[in-house]
Amino acid sequence: MPQLSVIVYGPNTQGHLAELLDSLDAHPLPDTEVIVAAVGDWARETAEGHAPETVTVALPEGTGDAEARSAGAARASGRWLHFVHAKDGLPAGAPRLLAERTAELDERADVLLLDHVTTTWRTTAVPSRDGRLLAGAGRADLALDDSPNLLRLTPLLGTRAVRAAFWRAHEEEFGGDENFAAQAALLRAGRVACLDQTAYDDRRLRRESLPPRTPEDRYTLIDRYERLLALTEGRRPVRTVLYGLMVRDLVRVFAREDLPEPVAREFFRRASAAAVRWRPEGHQRPAGLEGVRHALLEEGAYTRYRALQSANRTRRAARKAVRARKRRLGVRMREQQYRRALSRPLDPDLAVFAAYWDRGVACNPAAVAAKLAELAPHIHPVWVVTKENAALLPHGTDHVIPGTRRYWETLATAKYLVNNVNFPNAVVKRPGSVHLQTHHGTPLKRMGLDQRDHPAAAQGLDFAALLSRIDKWDYSVSANSHSTRMWERAYPARYTSLDHGYPRNDVFYTATADGVRAARERLGIAPGRTAVLYAPTHRDYEAGFTPRLDLATLADRLGEDTVLLVRAHYFYGGGASPLTGLRRTGRIIDVSTYDPVEELCLAADVLVTDYSSIMFDYANLDRPIVVHADDWETYRTTRGVYFDLMAEAPGRVARTQEELTEILTSGAWRDETATKARTAFRRRFCEFDDGRAAERVVRRVFLGEPEEALPPVLPLEERIPAPTPEELEG
Repeated sequence: MPQLSVIVYGPNTQGHLAELLDSLDAHPLPDTEVIVAAVGDWARETAEGHAPETVTVALPEGTGDAEARSAGAARASGRWLHFVHAKDGLPAGAPRLLAERTAELDERADVLLLDHVTTTWRTTAVPSRDGRLLAGAGRADLALDDSPNLLRLTPLLGTRAVRAAFWRAHEEEFGGDENFAAQAALLRAGRVACLDQTAYDDRRLRRESLPPRTPEDRYTLIDRYERLLALTEGRRPVRTVLYGLMVRDLVRVFAREDLPEPVAREFFRRASAAAVRWRPEGHQRPAGLEGVRHALLEEGAYTRYRALQSANRTRRAARKAVRARKRRLGVRMREQQYRRALSRPLDPDLAVFAAYWDRGVACNPAAVAAKLAELAPHIHPVWVVTKENAALLPHGTDHVIPGTRRYWETLATAKYLVNNVNFPNAVVKRPGSVHLQTHHGTPLKRMGLDQRDHPAAAQGLDFAALLSRIDKWDYSVSANSHSTRMWERAYPARYTSLDHGYPRNDVFYTATADGVRAARERLGIAPGRTAVLYAPTHRDYEAGFTPRLDLATLADRLGEDTVLLVRAHYFYGGGASPLTGLRRTGRIIDVSTYDPVEELCLAADVLVTDYSSIMFDYANLDRPIVVHADDWETYRTTRGVYFDLMAEAPGRVARTQEELTEILTSGAWRDETATKARTAFRRRFCEFDDGRAAERVVRRVFLGEPEEALPPVLPLEERIPAPTPEELEG
């Protein structure tokens, strides 16, 4: 009996079925079967043209989705069922993720909830907002009554895998559209489990390509919620959440859709009746304007609701006009100030520094600035930093806030502009000025123009504007020949490549034993404990940081002598951390906002990462690295990569949490195989880093020394990294 049955159902709408089946054929799994409940001849012919192992259930044209799901389920033999609509998609590796996760669950769990992305005719693989909620639920199965907020997850049947026995026991109750089936399955489940990883692609077809909606289509939403609320008898927390979702959605439909007057009145009447009928005892309306809307709906006050809508629209239009006028005036004033400043001479002793979109003093620019103060103290540094981060700057740091008058005057007159990303498009490249691009990592993932073939990564990028920014670069810093070649390909322009190493990595060779010891003390790492730094990267197909590991379980398995330092990617700053409930245990420390990251590396005995560029920096320390690549196929396909990390990893590779735990507990993380892999990795990617990168950059760019006068890069064998924590104990 297979672990998982993937049931593809529905007609071959707009020809998307072939793409879906191609993705399944490309990654066959021994413990997964594929069944296609093909509606219509086109779907049947498409299914029969794929892998012979695929089971095709031919259904006549016009068969509804619910009937197609039932036909597919009747032929399925798997322990778990995953229903996939023929118009949708599956990220690479999704069936494997589901098969592995469902195999971990005991018989009590009936539904597995998973994350998804959304694809439209305009966008590809846009992350959902469900990740943080799924991560917060953890990996243990739970009852919906204890976590009713799970009802707030996007109601897609494809984001639920269901136990086959459970589905068959309640199949008659799950008829109807997929949104109803998704929520009904969740409400009927004894217990549910979560998978905070992307395993579904919801393809939303262009509305103009679909049959026009009828009045009855609008009323279906009300009927759907009433059927669902009927399943919440005696379950107050669940009913309260579901009722809130119903009223929210009914108000949105009424507010956002341009309904004909008779349809609008009837919809409002039915919605009002449902709101009154199902309102939980003691239910509190939301505060503010939303609460007023809810009250008018419950009262059936159609005329007053329409008057409120009209007044709000008038008020919003007036406010928008005022804001637009202020914005135009502000832009005009700043442009005039900047143009006047551009007419003044360049200041040869002024340098502007910025890092990570104006976050503060960090990364390669910080290391260059520190060395500049030592070798050329006559050049005055000014940092660009956002208003929110200005208070976090080191004492006495001269800085400007973006958009202010001094900001534009400083950018206009500084001879040197240093950044690890790019300055705004409006910044003019003046004759005689020097723009230094330091970058902020060695590229595994596709960058620059190479993102054009990967829409999820390229979303929102203006490549013409990117090229104009690149054309302003005079110098591009590189840590290795791989980076140099990839930068020249991804960022084609006439800049000079500085093959000098990354200045931020100098500390990995200059730090002393006292420095390493102090870093561990600041983090509260007791002597004798092994510090594991877990630093996953950003994923373009996920909305927020969702730990891909059950950190509490991992900490328990590693024992009292191990501490986990967990660092979320900086793209996920702000908001409540999913680590909040764990960080106070002393065995798991949330270091997401700890700066500098180089200090975390010095304090760690071993790095666990996925595809983050931190692995290239950490390799300079010649300490063990373990790659946790649970979604490598998805990442490689969605983001695009420059080389196969699975073939050129810096150490041991784990594809599951169990494999990672085994590597860390058995000692394999630092055995001969891991050491051999790390040595080869260091030889390729630590090529120019030897502790003197910042000096070479400053002497070349700011002091104008020729290449041949700079300190040569030491051979790898002659470099001595900072002492390891284990050496300190010895």
